[in-house]
Amino acid sequence: MLLADLVETADAVGATRSRLAKVDALASALERLEPEEIRPAVGFLTASPRQGRIGVGWRTLASLDAEHATTPTLTIGDVDVALGELAEASGAGSVAARSGALSGLAQRATADEWGFIARVMLGELRTGALEGVLLDAIARASDRPGDVVRRAAMLSGDLGETAVIALTQAPDDLEAIGLVVGRAVLPMLASTAATVTEAVESAGEASVEYKLDGARIQVHRRGDDVRVFTRNLADITHRLPEVVEVVKGMPVTDVILDGETLALDENDAPRPFQDTMSRFGAGALRQAQEHAIQTILHPWFFDVLHVDGRDLIDEPLRVRRDELGRIAPAHRIPGEVTSDPDVAERVGADALAAGHEGVVVKAIDSVYGAGRRGASWIKVKPVHTFDLVVLAAEWGYGRRTGWLSNLHLSARDETGEFGGGFVMVGKTFKGLTDALLKWQTERFPEIAVDETPGTVWLAPEIVVEIAIDGVQRSTRYPGGLALRFARVKRYRDDKRPAEADTIQTLRGMLRG
Repeated sequence: MLLADLVETADAVGATRSRLAKVDALASALERLEPEEIRPAVGFLTASPRQGRIGVGWRTLASLDAEHATTPTLTIGDVDVALGELAEASGAGSVAARSGALSGLAQRATADEWGFIARVMLGELRTGALEGVLLDAIARASDRPGDVVRRAAMLSGDLGETAVIALTQAPDDLEAIGLVVGRAVLPMLASTAATVTEAVESAGEASVEYKLDGARIQVHRRGDDVRVFTRNLADITHRLPEVVEVVKGMPVTDVILDGETLALDENDAPRPFQDTMSRFGAGALRQAQEHAIQTILHPWFFDVLHVDGRDLIDEPLRVRRDELGRIAPAHRIPGEVTSDPDVAERVGADALAAGHEGVVVKAIDSVYGAGRRGASWIKVKPVHTFDLVVLAAEWGYGRRTGWLSNLHLSARDETGEFGGGFVMVGKTFKGLTDALLKWQTERFPEIAVDETPGTVWLAPEIVVEIAIDGVQRSTRYPGGLALRFARVKRYRDDKRPAEADTIQTLRGMLRG
């Protein structure tokens, strides 16, 4: 398929708010792809090329001077190969090689195609072709049940591979995708409630568990081989040796565990989230070892998905909870099973007194919905906090002169109601420490997509946790609301923009 056909599809998807129209356009394009084009095309449509980060920033693209083609000739395969060359370029002479490859690709592309390619490399496509919409399109194009396609994508953790199987292989092949020890799956997510009582009344009999202020981990063990993954499915085994040793000591041969890891102080109270995340950055463990200083991370688990040949994701939580207590009693997150709001409120108070964030209320008979955020798991925190995406930052003034300060905050448009992508919901400079201001000023220009007087505009890839007192109606922003008393809690390096909270969730807080 010519790239121009995919660009036309992306334009059509971005031009409509109708989810049905988006699915129709995407399904039509998927049906026309050659088998070898499916995986790269899915990556282009989600601005997530299969090569991962290409390493090309806005400044490089802005400085590129190339005369574009007037007639479309590039195929999807041509662009996939070119992106592969860019991603693989390293070592001596790589700068010149990358520059030459970029120039060559830009010259072969029409102006419209180049704009599309650039947005894909920057992760800035904004078509509203969110993964959920694309999953529906894959189901439509392959004539497969939507729930089967979604389950396959969740358990494989690979949207492109799911599309290839759905569109080119037998129905049984798609249905056969299941848990594989060693292959990360998308984690189950929680919705939110204002109070513990409200959450219990919604869930019924539930496991009310501490919500730790740590980093989500998924741990796979097959024999003596242990793998640790982040919530984004990145393999960080080499950075968490203490977690590996804990899981190696469990009385199992094969297991998949879901949980959290965090650092504790000398009183066994949780240390700041940044202390935990310091072990997740590239080179962090090596630097710590070189200085004989290492933040010890302690693992706690709240779910088990597989034990010794037995998949548990379709078993009720009460069964999974009992199994977890059998194999990891010293590392199971504290909690109680109850339907009594008073008991649940006490657990919540105990969690806060221990320095944790709050609780997660989980319906005791619920199955594990990999990759889904539903009503079975409900998190409760004492303040309203949301994970939002930074769209821009303004240069500060006064004592903040020379620093990027005031943040433009956005929520994810899950349904495409506002055109897809991210919808601005407010600004804030509150809660920014000098350390965060310094980091922003160094980091944000690296992912900038534009700069206007006073403002640096960013690719939507930075997730920040924001505390608010509520929301109010407003015509200032396109979502029809504005945040009340927003302040920065922390940056969430462990979360992707696709996991940010939605404009629909925020609008649900509006009264009247």
